[in-house]
Amino acid sequence: MITDTEIKVKGIQLLSHYLGDVEAERFVALIQREPFDYTKWRQTNLACDLSVEEVSRKAMLERGKSAR
Repeated sequence: MITDTEIKVKGIQLLSHYLGDVEAERFVALIQREPFDYTKWRQTNLACDLSVEEVSRKAMLERGKSAR
C-alpha cells in the first residue's frame, strides 16, 4: 500500500501528463471549489470506455446542470 503523499504525487503526475500543467492545475482548483461527488460521477459516467474528449464533454455538461 502506498502513502497518501505518494498517491497525490502520482495523481498530479498523471493529470499533468494527460492534461498538461495548466489544465491539471485548473482541474484541481475546480474539484476543490465546487461540491462534487467524484465517486458517484465516475460510477454513472465512466462505466464504459470513453476518450478523454468524451469524458471532458460529459463533465462540462454535468457542470452546466449543477450550476443552474
